[in-house]
Amino acid sequence: MKTIGIVTGGGDAPGLNAVIRAAVKTAVGEYGLRIVGIEDSFEGLLGETRVRELSPSDVRGLLPRGGTILGTRNRGRFVVRQEDGSSEMPEEIYREALVNLERLGIDALVVVGGEGTLAIAHEFDRRGFPVVGVPKTIDNDLAATELTFGFMTALDIATEALDRLHTTAESHDRVMILEVMGRHAGWIALHSGVSGGADVILIPEIPFSMEQVARKVRQRDACDSQFSIIVAAEGAMEAEGGELYLDRGDRQSAPRLGGIGHHLAAELSTLTGKEARCVVLGHLQRGGSPNAFDRMLATNFGSAAVRALMRGKRGSMVALQAANVRTVPLAEAIANLKTVPPESQLVRTARDVGVSFGAPDEESYHHAEGCDQ
Repeated sequence: MKTIGIVTGGGDAPGLNAVIRAAVKTAVGEYGLRIVGIEDSFEGLLGETRVRELSPSDVRGLLPRGGTILGTRNRGRFVVRQEDGSSEMPEEIYREALVNLERLGIDALVVVGGEGTLAIAHEFDRRGFPVVGVPKTIDNDLAATELTFGFMTALDIATEALDRLHTTAESHDRVMILEVMGRHAGWIALHSGVSGGADVILIPEIPFSMEQVARKVRQRDACDSQFSIIVAAEGAMEAEGGELYLDRGDRQSAPRLGGIGHHLAAELSTLTGKEARCVVLGHLQRGGSPNAFDRMLATNFGSAAVRALMRGKRGSMVALQAANVRTVPLAEAIANLKTVPPESQLVRTARDVGVSFGAPDEESYHHAEGCDQ
């Protein structure tokens, strides 16, 4: 093996550049390899290819920098979505990419991304091309790894937002709703809600009743707490309803969730008579400099991915398990999403300190209702 390519795909996340930096410095400094950055995600392997060789001087100063110097995208020609929601991997597209990889002299790929990007990486592995994946998603929903880089920084941003919303909510006796990312997994909402002292946490794994949420707000009013803080994952849904979408998607892009926060604000204003406002964090959770933990984890992952390739690992992903970075089969990593168990310890703790998840049977989880909760 003489040349490794590196690809960043899917949504951006704090720490992507730290992975690139670590992979380049390890490949060049420790193994004397050539490393090539593929621009614009996998799309850079099609048509007039867009690649550039990366040297240690090219990655100097990248550790604190957000985004990715290679560019990324979460839509493209490697996945075609059918009307029934299924996905198809066009064989001719993969053939073209493999021909170009051979022409460019790239012997293996380090692929940095979430479930969608790593599913494409798995298709390259199935066709015999050496691949090692690096788990990236602020949602922390990839199986086989305890943490993905980007999650901790997103959590810090969401928690700080909740801290700031507390003061304005209390000043105006309002219900303040923070909508955070989390399509199918509520890890950001759960962790930030507990860290930021939310009164209600709404996550996709626990369908909620609007009346139960309103009940929590009224209960706080009765206990002389005239404001309430709610954090909702974008994929949270009512027990009798479904997910809310800003964009239903098309053959090349997935549906885009959003709107739950504003829906909550409108409904709760009617049910409680209180003023309710919504703040949507959106891409603020993705942008900016990674925190210290994500810099460390991303660096560890980037270096470990190159080492894995040099040890002959194929079709694998680096993963954090019991504080150590190990390799796991790529197929195992993308087999299913890691969602919040509704009976997990942190959910139980949140309920013990008085947080409501808005479940239709929410009161059954609390020993008593009253101002001591």
